[in-house]
Amino acid sequence: MNVETPKNGSMEDNTLQSSRATLAYPRILVPPPGPAAQRIIALDQEYASTSYIKEYPLAMAGGQGAMVEDVDGNRYIDFMAGIAVSSTGYNHPAVVKAVQEQAGKFLHICGTDFYYDTMSRLFEKLALLAPGSDKKRVFLTNSGTEATEGAIKLARRATGRQGIIAFEGAFHGRTYAGISLSASKVKYRQGFGPLLPSVYHLPFDYPYRHLEDMSSLKHLFESRIAAEEVAAIFIEPILGEGGYVVPRPEFIHGLRRICDENGILLVCDEVQSGVGRTGHMWASNYFGVEPDILLSAKGLGSGMPIGAIIAKESIMKWTRGSHGSTFGGNPVCCAAALATLELVQNGLMDNAAKMGQRLISGLRRLQDKHEVIGDVRGVGLMIGVELVKDRTTKEPAGTLMGELEQLAFRRGLLLLGCGKSTIRIAPPLVLSPYDVDTGLDILDGCLTELTR
Repeated sequence: MNVETPKNGSMEDNTLQSSRATLAYPRILVPPPGPAAQRIIALDQEYASTSYIKEYPLAMAGGQGAMVEDVDGNRYIDFMAGIAVSSTGYNHPAVVKAVQEQAGKFLHICGTDFYYDTMSRLFEKLALLAPGSDKKRVFLTNSGTEATEGAIKLARRATGRQGIIAFEGAFHGRTYAGISLSASKVKYRQGFGPLLPSVYHLPFDYPYRHLEDMSSLKHLFESRIAAEEVAAIFIEPILGEGGYVVPRPEFIHGLRRICDENGILLVCDEVQSGVGRTGHMWASNYFGVEPDILLSAKGLGSGMPIGAIIAKESIMKWTRGSHGSTFGGNPVCCAAALATLELVQNGLMDNAAKMGQRLISGLRRLQDKHEVIGDVRGVGLMIGVELVKDRTTKEPAGTLMGELEQLAFRRGLLLLGCGKSTIRIAPPLVLSPYDVDTGLDILDGCLTELTR
């Protein structure tokens, strides 16, 4: 592939036409899945666990920037980035170089027991990048779910309390603690009980559908668990799986205030919203809130498996050996994360803000044209497009969401849904004006056909 991607991930508008010719995507050479993809899919279906979802028949061969190519030569604009993971796009030279150089030195030496440069430097980088002025300490994990698990242990250990509060629509992972906190889809929990005890769920602030003040939380303290028995409130500052919902700042600030008043830890799960996706390093920065514990993963390693628990030093005081990981903070993954954070700080975070504004403006023009778009919301490149059957009743159009995913795929645009009827737009942070405008054109055409 000879696709050229600017190092900082952006392209100026005056180069748009030439970029279209140079990049040569999207293109559909054979209706997917083509013959090569069909062979891969058949093998997968023969031997893979039945739990895998497989949203549509994409069999990836490679990619560059915000372009994905399948094994049959079809090329797509990627508006989902492997579920917000491929933050620097595909094959960014700086990330690839960092991975190759570290892999050429050594692949593993357990960071729980020994020292190495990439791990120590990543500790420092994340601690200094975390929101707020308090000194931070860092524990590295293999995933966002592991970060959730560790944060529950840390919160209970630090406070001596049991209770955990989470929110309706939340997704915190698929391990036992993760699904205990999650409340986005029943299939994540069904048949796996009993789950973690002392977990309580409250309504999330959802400006398009319903506003939440602190009354539900106060009622919980009065009727089910005393505030002094609650260890932590876990919240996605921007709801992910539950519908890409951006709450009002006063909702987040209210939680921070109640936590401070009652000795409760505020844990911000930024597995999906962090690492520049919102045009800020963290969504917590966007809201102007300092969490006690911040969780990161997904885009942190540009696709390499790594996550982090970043906590105030006053909280991360668990004893030697009380928590650990064989592979968490793998040296190759740490190298990828360091390269990723450098790119995000030096251009991609700004590009996310700029391209996010361009996308939201374009999507709102589509909203004016297509009655099925009930709401467009988002910050940076974390954008939700909620589809409805009727704008007055706001009845979700879940079937249309699935149809739109499939039709867009066949036309060269990768999308994923979330919530009951929301298309999530979470592309690589290297997105260009060409990618934005071409993707919007495909969306427009798909909606026109589906709502004819």
